[in-house]
Amino acid sequence: MKGARKGANRMICETLNALRAELAPKSRLLGLDMGARTIGLALSDVTRTVATPMDVIRRKKLANDHEILRRLVAEHDVGGLVVGLPIAMDGREGSRAQSVRRFARDLAPVLDVPIAFWDERLSTAAVERLLIEDVDMTRKRRRQVVDKMAAAYILQGALDAMSSR
Repeated sequence: MKGARKGANRMICETLNALRAELAPKSRLLGLDMGARTIGLALSDVTRTVATPMDVIRRKKLANDHEILRRLVAEHDVGGLVVGLPIAMDGREGSRAQSVRRFARDLAPVLDVPIAFWDERLSTAAVERLLIEDVDMTRKRRRQVVDKMAAAYILQGALDAMSSR
């Protein structure tokens, strides 16, 4: 399959086009904003037009993270994942990006859905700026919502790119 790497039960898509080609009609996408202590989650609608902030997973053990994501994929008819990839401003992938790629590679056989990456540069900063300037949200409340809002920002960027291609 062009643009995708297949294994026994997994697929990491190299492009959003490859991801889109693997999706069942009316399946949703789940967006992930990977952090060291949390994973922000966002969910698309079935038309894959709008990303909605969903929840935050407090990271514990890898197996626990996988199980929570497996349940969410099943519950919400998720057909694929868009994972934010922390690329440096100069375009290089550092240790954080390698860690995210490793997490996705380990997660793929657990979920059996295609996974694609989306450049998340400045997503958290953009969301925090919005929450401070436009919403005037307190620091405490921002900490509670920034990860899932960043996941929605990442997923919305991927959805917009997929629809324009």
